[in-house]
Amino acid sequence: MTSAVSGEPTHAWAVERPGPIGTGPLTRVRRRPPDPGPGDLLLRVEACGVCRTDLHLAEGDLAPRRPSTVPGHEIVGRVVATGDAVDSFRAGDRAGGAWLRGTCGKCRYCRAGRENLCPWSTYTGWDEDGGFADLALVPAAFAYPLPEDRDAAPLAPLLCAGIIGYRSLRRAALPEGGRLGIYGFGASAHLAAQVALAEGATVHVLTRSARARELALSLGAASAGDAYGRPPEPLDSAILFAPVGDLVPVALEALDRSGTLAVAGIHLTDIPSLNYQRHLFQERDLRSVTSNTRQDGREFLALADRIGIEVTVSPYPMDRADQALGDLAADRVNGAAVLVPG
Repeated sequence: MTSAVSGEPTHAWAVERPGPIGTGPLTRVRRRPPDPGPGDLLLRVEACGVCRTDLHLAEGDLAPRRPSTVPGHEIVGRVVATGDAVDSFRAGDRAGGAWLRGTCGKCRYCRAGRENLCPWSTYTGWDEDGGFADLALVPAAFAYPLPEDRDAAPLAPLLCAGIIGYRSLRRAALPEGGRLGIYGFGASAHLAAQVALAEGATVHVLTRSARARELALSLGAASAGDAYGRPPEPLDSAILFAPVGDLVPVALEALDRSGTLAVAGIHLTDIPSLNYQRHLFQERDLRSVTSNTRQDGREFLALADRIGIEVTVSPYPMDRADQALGDLAADRVNGAAVLVPG
């Protein structure tokens, strides 16, 4: 094992008692540096994105899988130590850790290239500690090499918001030159929109945030209206990023014949009753999105570099992670919230 870490305790944020964000579920803690296993990278965190999944974990919408978990799965860092079996990274390299942390590699889903559905999959910041910390462990097999010449903060949201947005866009089956509706316009949506626009789509954004509507128009959206409003034309595809089940029938009604709605979130409030004739007839499809594959990650990161994707970032010092989650809960974040050291 190569190492450049002292044994001094480091700082992290942990979910001690899940509950409403106003109750302070995130607590600042001190811990000894983690030791890399044979296949691990130990990263000194340069930036970590704040994802709505982190908020779901803190508030208990996602049941914790271990006590006192450190959230954060959009990790940009420098390798300071490697396990003995690692030969793909070395000390000093920049690497990224994402949501998908491990799979069995043997089940029928893994063998079919659908590792996102592996029953034994594990996740950063849920099954194991994540990047709301000075140091983070990432399995080398699930890490991504990242550009050396970019600021760390705009890279962080690419590692979950970007990858999940990309998979959601593919699940929405948008035809070439099609009309795409995006419901909710936060970190993931503003990246997926740019991919769709670069591929020739017409994009209509529907969101309750006036600032988000302004951002959507500045990025090239054809229209931006209220989440419960109607887009100016029927949609070929739609993606629901807002975790609001009430918007499912709204989005389905906005679809043209044979349109597809993809629901992007890991958590969604209850969906109201659907009317078959109004919402699903004429071969409209309703699809969920579950995590991502590493191939999704590789494809998206290459595409983001090629089209020069713009990441709108709201930076927070690492010691204000609780405020970042509170602002996310209150829809006060424009683009993506990112924690940075210092």
